[in-house]
Amino acid sequence: MEDTTRANSDMMFSDGVAVIFGGSGGIGSEICTKMVEAGSDIIFTYRSNSDKAHSLARSLAQSGRVANAFSVAIENEDQVTEFLGEVIKKHKRIHTIINATGSAIPMVFISDLDPKKWREVMNNDVNGFFNIVHASLPHMREKGGSYVVISTTGLKRWPTRDVLSVAPKAAIDALVTGIAKEEGRFGIRANTVALGLIDAGLFQRLRGSDYSEAYVEAAVKNSALKRLGTASEVADSVVFFASNRANFITGQTLVLDGGYSL
Repeated sequence: MEDTTRANSDMMFSDGVAVIFGGSGGIGSEICTKMVEAGSDIIFTYRSNSDKAHSLARSLAQSGRVANAFSVAIENEDQVTEFLGEVIKKHKRIHTIINATGSAIPMVFISDLDPKKWREVMNNDVNGFFNIVHASLPHMREKGGSYVVISTTGLKRWPTRDVLSVAPKAAIDALVTGIAKEEGRFGIRANTVALGLIDAGLFQRLRGSDYSEAYVEAAVKNSALKRLGTASEVADSVVFFASNRANFITGQTLVLDGGYSL
């Protein structure tokens, strides 16, 4: 592996592109925007919202940086392998892989959970992330790089009826820790950003239904900072972990929940 750490210590990012899985959502699109603003070329994926994704790509490309969108179902191993292979072929190097994907899930008590829904979410989220890792690790070993994964503060303070978010992320977090431990000798870093209630994306779609106003008010009251987080704050944390400013940080979780888990 080529040691690029010292050579690029004065650069925000190493050569190559960042790949953002789930880049078209409320949080993912902000991550894409902040990565471009910080000086990285990006490739991002979307699930089904083609118009929104390609509109975002066109807007970001006006900065002069590479910003392209592709439809990828991460639970499909062949799609992930083919997609990453094409990115590597065209751009030569991936310096960061960011996973901001997540299933659209109902809020449900464990006792009421449908086994079919459990299997679907675990396959989409856990097996999907493993597909990303399996397809990208051989390339990342060549010159090093980083993985940044969106996780949940629910692993520190249990959120009632949120098992379909917390359980898969527990498995994903374990995999991230294993990558950090096993692959550090190849210059690979792996970190997570654990989110509390963020006023963007899935939360906004569920607010008023699964997230009642009473639920939101209680969560805000029980946090130290007494407010919800923003997509911009999430993106700032992700950019930091992806950047060369975090070159000596691996296997860590940044809890972004306004002190809710204290």
